[in-house]
Amino acid sequence: MATKRQDEEQEEGQEGREAQGQEGQAQEERHERKGRGFAGMDEERQRQISSQGGRAAHEKGSAHEFSSEEAREAGRKGGQASRGKNANRNR
Repeated sequence: MATKRQDEEQEEGQEGREAQGQEGQAQEERHERKGRGFAGMDEERQRQISSQGGRAAHEKGSAHEFSSEEAREAGRKGGQASRGKNANRNR
């Protein structure tokens, strides 16, 4: 038979484990929602950074600008590579 003190210690231990479990769950939830670096940013911030990079590349002269012929060729190659593999996507 357990003494009153042992019962109290058991209850305190159980409360502590429950609190740790809740704290661990909260940390997991925060971690799941937030990625690291660029992936962890909201979409608007990602767009801002990407836009800045694009402008800088154009100013520097290192950005590639597709001609309509190059764009057409790239689209054709993409269609050939997939060969309809993505046709059932989003169904």
